[in-house]
Amino acid sequence: MMMDAQGGGMPLDHTRQITIDALCEHFANDALTMEEFESRIDVAHRATTTEELRELLRDMPSGDLPAVIDGVAQPARAREYQATLYEHAREKGYAIAVLGGSRRRGRWSPARVTHSVAVMGGVELDFREAVLPPGVTEIKAYSVMGGIEIIVPPGLIVESHGIGILGGFEHAGDDFDRPGPSAPVLRVSGIALMGGVEIKVRHVGETARDARRRRRQERRDRRRGLLGP
Repeated sequence: MMMDAQGGGMPLDHTRQITIDALCEHFANDALTMEEFESRIDVAHRATTTEELRELLRDMPSGDLPAVIDGVAQPARAREYQATLYEHAREKGYAIAVLGGSRRRGRWSPARVTHSVAVMGGVELDFREAVLPPGVTEIKAYSVMGGIEIIVPPGLIVESHGIGILGGFEHAGDDFDRPGPSAPVLRVSGIALMGGVEIKVRHVGETARDARRRRRQERRDRRRGLLGP
């Protein structure tokens, strides 16, 4: 197996695969165009050092290669949040899916209050790269025989107040990162009637499978005393 020409670190082929996987995630999240994606994949296959591979991810949301724990790639930690000027924030926004789907992801600016409605359909609101206005951003979620998935990054303060009627209103919190004093607040409220509203925590570029692996590793580290309470 080929090693990094600069010496040390992971075997280069393993690092190359992690880089390619990260590029695929960024492409899926619309952070790269098709031309940029194909060009970077080509460079990744030809790279002879870890630094060349790192350079391919330098301007991406994660900013670097994912960390690796026990051979499992872990996304980089969440970035600091940015706040738009108050006067530039819209007061109301809508994400509605009726017998269909609606999705907000990547770099986007939510309104002060977003009304999300799923009627026999699905809505996905991904806040991992969203630019939130200062203060409280509200999501009013109403699901009727449908599903609303809200994905947030670690460090974002989330308040959830919902009712499930023959359905579920779930918030899977993640307390391993501590938010800063200037972090914005996301407040989620609403009703799930024979449907579901689910709030999940994931790092930028992290898939649902990656998140499950990370949480298992963090639980193991907690038991071994490697993480704080």
